[in-house]
Amino acid sequence: MAWILLTLAGLFEIGWAIGLKYTDGFTRPLPTVLTLVSMLISVVLLGLAVRTLPVGTAYAVWTGIGTVGTVILGIILFAEPASALRLACIAMIVGGIVGLKIAAG
Repeated sequence: MAWILLTLAGLFEIGWAIGLKYTDGFTRPLPTVLTLVSMLISVVLLGLAVRTLPVGTAYAVWTGIGTVGTVILGIILFAEPASALRLACIAMIVGGIVGLKIAAG
């Protein structure tokens, strides 16, 4: 169950990271509220996950999910560059997340 909570926390982290772009410097009320709610949900779910999982593993996986998802959505939504080097770095982050999951059991 902790891994499910952690995965959801990572997905909400993607939501608030992307949401920051839509807040326009926190000047747009609806995107700002949605971004802040996503932040809160993400941190609460992370907090619940670390009751069972090692905090270092959970934090690394949480930020890894957020990083990979945000980069991918940045490429899709905002036409950010998708160079081979950038994609290779994303693959290494995914490998690290999988490795931490395996190591944590």
